[in-house]
Amino acid sequence: MTMPGPSPVVPRTGALPRGVLAGYALGSLVTGAFGAVPGLLLLPYLTDTLGVAAGVAGLLVLLPKAWDVLVNPVAGRISDARGSRRPFLLVAGLLLGVLFAAIFAAPFGGGAASGAYVAVAFLAAATAYAFFQVPYVAMPAELTDGYAERTRLMTWRVAVLACAILVSGALAPLVVDLTGGGREGHRWSGAFVGALIVVGTLATFWGTRNAGARTAAESEPSLRAQLRVASGNRPFRALLICFVVQAAGIGTMLAGVQYFADHVLAQPSGATFLFAAFVGPALLVMPLWTAVGNRYGKLRSLIASSLLFAAGALVLLSAPALPPVAVYLIVAVIGAGYAGQQVFALSMLPDCIAYDTERTRRRQAGVFTGLWTAGETFGLALGPGIYAVMLQLTGYASSATGESAAQTGTARLGVLLGFTVVPAVLVGAALVLLRGYRELTRSEVPS
Repeated sequence: MTMPGPSPVVPRTGALPRGVLAGYALGSLVTGAFGAVPGLLLLPYLTDTLGVAAGVAGLLVLLPKAWDVLVNPVAGRISDARGSRRPFLLVAGLLLGVLFAAIFAAPFGGGAASGAYVAVAFLAAATAYAFFQVPYVAMPAELTDGYAERTRLMTWRVAVLACAILVSGALAPLVVDLTGGGREGHRWSGAFVGALIVVGTLATFWGTRNAGARTAAESEPSLRAQLRVASGNRPFRALLICFVVQAAGIGTMLAGVQYFADHVLAQPSGATFLFAAFVGPALLVMPLWTAVGNRYGKLRSLIASSLLFAAGALVLLSAPALPPVAVYLIVAVIGAGYAGQQVFALSMLPDCIAYDTERTRRRQAGVFTGLWTAGETFGLALGPGIYAVMLQLTGYASSATGESAAQTGTARLGVLLGFTVVPAVLVGAALVLLRGYRELTRSEVPS
């Protein structure tokens, strides 16, 4: 459906104020927490606390987020039609904080009833998240028209994202342990992360209040029409498919952290140390990745960081024969690759949106970010499903005691392969899909 006449494109040139950079970046407290913690805790919560079989638990984790594939484009269309995206951030973010706490507060004794409760609560939370995430991801294309400024904005965002993932992902398992473990420990952990989401929501809502208004943008009324728009943007199409497959690889590794800590490392609080090793280096290497991107371009830098991730994951296959310190160092290398993946993919997305705006003279950021976030959410949800299949195939034994059961050698092998080889293959093989992506130059992207 073609709307009558293009919406005016409001130029935003020059350097963004630090207050806006910080305000926008703080929204990553929300996206980081919701992106990391369910992938990290939810599958073990179902299998080792509620006693749900691994295969069923994988479906319960996957299906609610798969729902977002349908919801995210709707959220994009609705947010495009409004004059401001910020009210979506406030309402959806606050609701998400409450619903997140509810996910880990199953009121039943365990088994099917508890599993069904978790699935419904997760579905509601995923819906609220869609209405936060889609407007949030659409904002960079409207905050600045600067080609290099988008990389700067994404550097701030990914730095805060790394902090958010570090705080939520590393502390959430620790809160479980410190508050007694089992069902009670997970309730406290869910409340902690829910409070973090509320803080991030309020911070980004107020921090972007002086970022400038925009007019309502054009959008398409149906998912089919939105897919048609996106398919006409070849760089976006290639980038999206690659990012979804890589998200599945990252989601697989996140899902395996607790299992890897319990059955390969066998270290107290091993999940916390693994997560800290994975995310902590991101803060240190961010300036380095920015310099690499400025010199070699975003596309080549994305490829390099992805290969670093994949190579590190393959080396980690030797973890059973290594001391824990060596394992943590390898995980730190993987984390450095992950940081680069996030910086460059997320800075290439607004370039694709700006390229489409220049080409079509229509502002449709919500179309692209709706599809992007739907794909990212699906990929991150698919990861735990893939890991659960590995556990099911290798005979992983579930438990309703709050402690993981003793496992056979085959089951421990499944834990190891799901944490190393599977993520490496998904992240590395996805680079082939970038053959359809042509680096957008500064002359092609408004600045």
